[in-house]
Amino acid sequence: MKDIAYINNLPDITSVTPTICELFQIPRPPQCKSREITEVVKIKNKILNSKTIQKALIYAPDAIGMDLHIKFPTEFNILQTNTHIQLELKSMIPAKTPVCFASMFTGTTPDNHGIKKYEKPVLKIDTLFDVLVQSQKKVAIVAVKDSSIDKIFRERSIDYYSESYDNEVTQKALSLLDKDYYDFILIYHQEYDDQLHKTNPYSDQAFAAMKRHIHSFFTFKEKMNVVWKKYNRMILFAPDHGAHLDLEKGNGDHGLNIPEDMYIKHYYSFYENE
Repeated sequence: MKDIAYINNLPDITSVTPTICELFQIPRPPQCKSREITEVVKIKNKILNSKTIQKALIYAPDAIGMDLHIKFPTEFNILQTNTHIQLELKSMIPAKTPVCFASMFTGTTPDNHGIKKYEKPVLKIDTLFDVLVQSQKKVAIVAVKDSSIDKIFRERSIDYYSESYDNEVTQKALSLLDKDYYDFILIYHQEYDDQLHKTNPYSDQAFAAMKRHIHSFFTFKEKMNVVWKKYNRMILFAPDHGAHLDLEKGNGDHGLNIPEDMYIKHYYSFYENE
């Protein structure tokens, strides 16, 4: 399979919030009408003997689409062979970062959460983070300053760490894991997205950034499994959308209803307390 093609009946990224809620056994945001991914819950139950998740880390690298998995299978083999379940998902229309992450972490569509284009208002409806806090979970978001994730989930009783770029985000996230204070940490990186816009989705610069994102996931996974080893825990690799090469402009872009932009893969892993 050299080129990505349309796939019927894929779940979309609004399923992330109800799935995480089911794994934590907490209520969903009231506007969330999406269903959890039952395959994820079944795998969790098998690995954890039906125990509830106590800690979760979500790593959200920007713009890592299924198209990259097809073009660079060797680089993604480590994700496929070292996580417990991989899911093919659809993004949102338009496939723009704030639209997609708002959908992913509210469990609802742009018509309901209100972000329908590239803009970064603070969301006014309940999110995954709100129901986590209401369930007495301590939540942190670590993101590049002024990114979509850094801005649209503000004004909540969670801790925000805004860093200058990906490396600083990584170091802050690792230090937070060391403190073992939070129950849920969301980490956002953006270098691949920056490079695809500056060059193209398959340039040397973009390729190097993509590989760094994959490496970062395993850096967080290794740290999590050390500092959270006494908890039932999970980690999720959760990009928001893909990207395509704009032949007229010669650089990368996203936002169209095409497979390259719309199809992504998420990877879950679960670990039992020791």
